[in-house]
Amino acid sequence: MLLGGIKYKEQSFQPVMARVNASAMNLAVVAILLPTAVGFAPDTRVAAGTLQHLSDAVAIVLIGVYGLTLLFSMKTHTYLYDAGTAEFADSDAAIAIAVPPDANSPAAESVEAAHLPNLKLWIAVLVGATLIVAAESELLVNALEPATDQLGLSPLFTGVILLPIIGNAAEHATAVTVAMKNKMELSVSVAVGSSLQIALFVAPILVLAGWLLDKPMDLNFDELELVAVAVAVLITNSISSDGRSNWLEGTLLLATYAILGLAFYFRPVLG
Repeated sequence: MLLGGIKYKEQSFQPVMARVNASAMNLAVVAILLPTAVGFAPDTRVAAGTLQHLSDAVAIVLIGVYGLTLLFSMKTHTYLYDAGTAEFADSDAAIAIAVPPDANSPAAESVEAAHLPNLKLWIAVLVGATLIVAAESELLVNALEPATDQLGLSPLFTGVILLPIIGNAAEHATAVTVAMKNKMELSVSVAVGSSLQIALFVAPILVLAGWLLDKPMDLNFDELELVAVAVAVLITNSISSDGRSNWLEGTLLLATYAILGLAFYFRPVLG
């Protein structure tokens, strides 16, 4: 495609991976929709207790599904998530690349051993980075509270729109950078994977943690939050289902995000 003298090409990624991600995101919508539907029961006193038990049960199911997605992506179907060889996953070429004829030779074993990561080192680095990020996040939240009050931003807009943009800046940059290099499997994994992690793992963990700490948290979202999640999942699935993307589809995703941001920004006025 030629636009304004600049040549753009359509980029492709693994359609099977796109369908798996779409199904997982649909599950996240169902997990939010059903507890919210129960919350519409006429007897709110009974529904409140029922809703908490339902949220706890749903959280356990979601955590189990998240564990299975890790097994799927890291063990049984790793080839779908290999940005370098995903397009050859069903061909003999991929098998030849993954398992060369002399894979059992001493030379091959020595090369493989040389490429094995130092798990103890990198686990320690991961734990240390996690602790630093947690401390920085606490400082960020404390600094944002007075700033958002002065700017007149609502807590809902700050938590749903502003904080994710700031907190995931590195992740966003990574997804855009690898997409520009036509490594769409990696870009989609970065962009969609974090959303799945929040929906299938982090949110359920918070529900169960609230249960254990006697600070109840359920999956009963209000109407705007539910519609926002459903709309985001719908357009993401419709664009990524064919395993191909282009600049206009990316613009549609950004436009959807901008519209959702405006809805959350004007929510206090509309309410």
